[in-house]
Amino acid sequence: MSMSADDGSRFLPARRALADDVYDAVLELLMDQVIEPGSRASIDGIARQLNVSPTPVREALARLESEGLVLKQALKGYTAAPLLDDDGLRQLFEMRRLLEPTATRLAVERLTPEALAELERLAIEMHRSGEASQSGDDRFQDYKDFMNQDAQFHKLIAEHSGNVLLSDAIVRLRSHMHHYRLFFKHGVADETSGEHEAVLEALRSGDAAAAESAMIEHISHSYVRIASAIGASDPSSPQTSDV
Repeated sequence: MSMSADDGSRFLPARRALADDVYDAVLELLMDQVIEPGSRASIDGIARQLNVSPTPVREALARLESEGLVLKQALKGYTAAPLLDDDGLRQLFEMRRLLEPTATRLAVERLTPEALAELERLAIEMHRSGEASQSGDDRFQDYKDFMNQDAQFHKLIAEHSGNVLLSDAIVRLRSHMHHYRLFFKHGVADETSGEHEAVLEALRSGDAAAAESAMIEHISHSYVRIASAIGASDPSSPQTSDV
């Protein structure tokens, strides 16, 4: 977490590795659109703002490039990735709707008691984080914990699908960062938490079809929430031929 001075400068606490703190600070600038979508992400400028050397900033931007939040062009450096448009959002959720329900169905027979306990812990923590976000200002610091727990919940299910390629494809989408950059508001956390609990209950029951269906419902509702909030031309649930 970064701290801000009265003049707008941001300073980093010394507790964690500098590279991790710089990554978190630059991620915050991107998620809050302080570095606006499509604008240049200057290594030297960010380094001055964070009061660090350019090296950890360069490392953070390289990491963020792999996650699709910044783009690098030869001779031009880094720019913040543009926000998803209607088609981009639809395609992202079509991919999720193709991949994640299948991974959830496959995970039913492979989830260990320890993994189920971790999913339950994440569901409880998401509920708490959602309650904590109610008093915030819809800035990244207000919902960061919820976003990370949300991503970990989906990642853990994917990792227990028994299909490494499927799991890698889901994780590489990094969809949570991209759609949270578009939209977050109070109340969404409660809706999402309820949908996660439905997925978890189906996983606990060992009903593969119910688990797959619960994940389809969650992804479909997520798309409608975001598409409606940003005024997408067609906020109806994305459809695929396979699920």
